Amino acid sequence: MRCLIAALAFCALLAAPARAEAVLIFAAASLKTALDTIVPGFEEETGHEVTVSYAASSVLARQIELGAPADLFVSANQDWMDVLQQEGLIDAASRVDLLSNGLVVIGAPGSAHAEIGRGFDLTTRLDGGYLAMALVDAVPAGIYGKAALRGLGLWDEVQGRIAQADNVRAALALVATGAAPLGIVYRSDAKAEDRVEVIGAIPADLHPPITYPAALTISARPGAGAFLAHLQTASARAEFLRQGFSLPER
Repeated sequence: MRCLIAALAFCALLAAPARAEAVLIFAAASLKTALDTIVPGFEEETGHEVTVSYAASSVLARQIELGAPADLFVSANQDWMDVLQQEGLIDAASRVDLLSNGLVVIGAPGSAHAEIGRGFDLTTRLDGGYLAMALVDAVPAGIYGKAALRGLGLWDEVQGRIAQADNVRAALALVATGAAPLGIVYRSDAKAEDRVEVIGAIPADLHPPITYPAALTISARPGAGAFLAHLQTASARAEFLRQGFSLPER
């Protein structure tokens, strides 16, 4: 009888769900709308409690360098993930290219659409106002945007009329509130904000590929691995696509 009871207890232990955990995710600000939609379903399915801290990838990477207890980092470019990997702060085996994106020029609702290329008259469009962008030398969206402006031959012309924001969502807000007439943001950001309109898409060959790598930190709890796996499921990918992201080429 004792053997039977012990066997039943062991089987019950195997069948029990994994212990629910609190998981801290550091994610690029441009992921907010999509992840805020995806997280609740994961929490309900697994019992894990997920907290997401959104900011510029540069800010989040520096916080991890300083010892912030993040379990998973999702960056908006490869460079900041490379920095953490070189410093031994992420689990390189867990690293995956999760998403892609594109850049667009945005303005107020009703703005006239245009083809973005050489000859695009950005100065006239600004009409004395400022171009909202994320920090052009630190934040991925700003770095990509600066490269695109150089490719368009417009950087020298407009660099003195750029309103730099801490992250891409802050740049989006400047246009949404009318503080800036135009902005350069990710395609997914424009889709998330009804108070702006896409004037035109910036050709992808004018800037480095926009890729979102994700990786567990070296101190990650098991629940973070489950969430990273969830982000690669068909349901999560469908939501990312709905929000304006794309999937990287494999």
